[in-house]
Amino acid sequence: MRCVADETNKRTLPTTGWAVLGLLSFGEELSGYDLKKRSDLCLRFFFSSPSFSQIYSELKRLEKAGYATSRRISHDTGTRDKRVYRITEEGSAAVREWARQAPVDPPVLKHGPMLRLWLGHLLDPAQMREVLLRQRDFAEDMRLRAAADAAQDGPAGAYPAVTLKWAERYYASERDLAAVMLDDLDDLDEFGRRDPGQSIRSPS
Repeated sequence: MRCVADETNKRTLPTTGWAVLGLLSFGEELSGYDLKKRSDLCLRFFFSSPSFSQIYSELKRLEKAGYATSRRISHDTGTRDKRVYRITEEGSAAVREWARQAPVDPPVLKHGPMLRLWLGHLLDPAQMREVLLRQRDFAEDMRLRAAADAAQDGPAGAYPAVTLKWAERYYASERDLAAVMLDDLDDLDEFGRRDPGQSIRSPS
């Protein structure tokens, strides 16, 4: 029964665990710090970049499952030793099976600016415009970062580069949507701000 339970635990890693294993799947030996840098560089554009505590927690889980191994590297310079991790053959097979066969969860949108817009009747018009202006500027900043990262020749390979192109287009659309919503706010101001109990007609 214990073996069956262990196999079940292996196959039910949280998505963050698969993401960390995926970062190791490119074949490099990486420390927890390296993994955090890589996740901030690429995952942040389309998936929540895990914290250091999450990364180290998942690395322990991956080692226990036999999906990764680690070793300690000593430095002659007097700096602190570090532990680096490498994916195992079993880990490579597992993340390949997960990527090919696991159901792909649809994105769950948690859009802070739109939540604030939904409660726009509680804000002053200037505050609502500021929310959308910040969203527009944030999206443009992320678009530029994705474009800059896509232009670099990194070791990760072609598919992460294509993902960065997707991120560039996604944040361009977020930027443009924020600009359109600012126009929509101008239309609301022109016709008077609506009472929260009044129905809003969908555009024809």
